[in-house]
Amino acid sequence: MTSSIDNARRALEARASGLVFPRGFVFGAATAAYQIEGSPDADGKGESIWDRFCRIPGAIVDGSSGDVACDHYHRWKEDIAVLKALGLGAYRFSLAWTRLLPEGRGEANAVGIAFYDRLIDDLLEAGIEPYATLYHWDLPQALQDRGGWYNRETAAAFADYAGLAARSFGDRVRKWTTLNEPWTFCWSGHATGEDAPGFRDGVKGGVAASHHALLAHGLAVPVIRAEVADAQVGIVFDLNVAEAASEEPRDVAATRRFDGAQNRWFLDAVFKGAYPEDMLALYGDLLPPIHAQDNEIIAAPLDYLGINIYRRSVIAAGDELAPLSYRRVQPEGIYSAVDYEIWPRCMYDILRYVNDGYAPPAIYISENGVATTPETVGKDGHVWDDLRATYYVDHLEQVAKAAAEGVPVRGYFAWTLTDNFEWAYGYTTPFGITHVDFDTQQRHIKYSGDVYAMIARQETAPVAKSA
Repeated sequence: MTSSIDNARRALEARASGLVFPRGFVFGAATAAYQIEGSPDADGKGESIWDRFCRIPGAIVDGSSGDVACDHYHRWKEDIAVLKALGLGAYRFSLAWTRLLPEGRGEANAVGIAFYDRLIDDLLEAGIEPYATLYHWDLPQALQDRGGWYNRETAAAFADYAGLAARSFGDRVRKWTTLNEPWTFCWSGHATGEDAPGFRDGVKGGVAASHHALLAHGLAVPVIRAEVADAQVGIVFDLNVAEAASEEPRDVAATRRFDGAQNRWFLDAVFKGAYPEDMLALYGDLLPPIHAQDNEIIAAPLDYLGINIYRRSVIAAGDELAPLSYRRVQPEGIYSAVDYEIWPRCMYDILRYVNDGYAPPAIYISENGVATTPETVGKDGHVWDDLRATYYVDHLEQVAKAAAEGVPVRGYFAWTLTDNFEWAYGYTTPFGITHVDFDTQQRHIKYSGDVYAMIARQETAPVAKSA
């Protein structure tokens, strides 16, 4: 007898099979070094700010760390096998700065470089294109000790690191991302303190860190291009669709400020060559020194923008992070294990927002996924994560809609390939399309992975003409 659950799964799989994407559309999965690699001091690796932050009592919900995580440092071949089993054509991963340069600058670590050499070579042998991210939150602690993202010199150190990475891997890696989510690592790390390095310096901290991070990005772009003739270089922003909780002028104004802080501050700087005037006026004396050439450096031409999108934000006037002075409102609905509203329309809305307002040459959805509570492999050998499977189909429908309208979205990366160390949430909120038993390190593709693979293996259609 067919159950209602079986019928729902068949209906979901039929929707997945009906999705159409432009020819050449890239399907991949994404990870981050600290969240998966483990081996924090192996083979000459230096200490990062996350190695240090996880030692602070209470910093991580379950008291855990990334010391072992998915043990990717030793099990990377298994993870490539998972990518191949899923039929994915691309893998977005980050390089651990402290594996290449243990002190952030100075002498390179040949063993660390060799690790990524092996990973990249095996990806290519498996027919999987590597998309390398230079910075996914794990600043060398040695640079943090000298001021970290509060210090302009960190931007210069990042450019040197980018040059080393490009020289080491640029003969095989064409797609390069400078920074992943500067809003989050600058504001959660320096304004509110939930993430490393754990500073609670308010708006002044978030703005100073973000300016120097964007400067690092701008300095790195020409360095990468000088080393890799055919490099495709981009940056990844975590963007939020901002909606006012009401039509009250106070809520509308707060929404504009929130949009300015999370979205326009970064997008305007990179694509328009200047920070938004309303945000400069709002921040006023809280701004760090901005030098005459900074705007030009930050606006170095890019080949693509990566968008990490997980939710919309419904905003009302409040007292959070004055003078931004907003608060998030939670409408009735379905929420993930990290308390993000599941709202698939945000995918289409953010693609239109970015394309219509900034017209980047190409867009990738560089992260999208949903957190649940920890799952187990059932007696039938499956992990039935129906919520996550539905999430992917719902959100990819919105990507397909935008692509059909001419938005130049060229690919989609599921967050994430495997359950991993989820930052301040530890191991309590898995996002993976592959289950990891952290006692045995056994990998097991979930139902969501099967559904995503079904979509990734489909034929694609000719690229739509621009709307």
